[in-house]
Amino acid sequence: MESAQLLTIVQTALEDLKAHDLKVLDVRQLSNVTDYMVVATGQSSRQVSALANNVVEKAKANGMRPLGQEGLDVGEWALIDLGDVVVHVMQPTVRDFYQIEKLWTESEAAANSPYMQRLMPHRSAV
Repeated sequence: MESAQLLTIVQTALEDLKAHDLKVLDVRQLSNVTDYMVVATGQSSRQVSALANNVVEKAKANGMRPLGQEGLDVGEWALIDLGDVVVHVMQPTVRDFYQIEKLWTESEAAANSPYMQRLMPHRSAV
């Protein structure tokens, strides 16, 4: 399956259950691991889990098994790795804190994000 087709399946699965603030990041020029990063918000742990599970179900129904999935049962931040498309579904406070979109769109913001500071606490801000 082409990555654009998989991306459409993911977007539809998220839109079907009313994901908020859906962002698609084309990271083909930035990463050799994946083509697209999809970030969406669920308003509660129940919605985050439902959104993530819907992505998994729709991908499987279209012959694509996830390479990995994390956080579907907790509902704060769910991650689904579909190879060419990586999906992050988060509650609003988690998304605001980590600002994952900035990791891929603004290099200075990425270096100073709370996410990078937690990964590399010994590194000083740029």
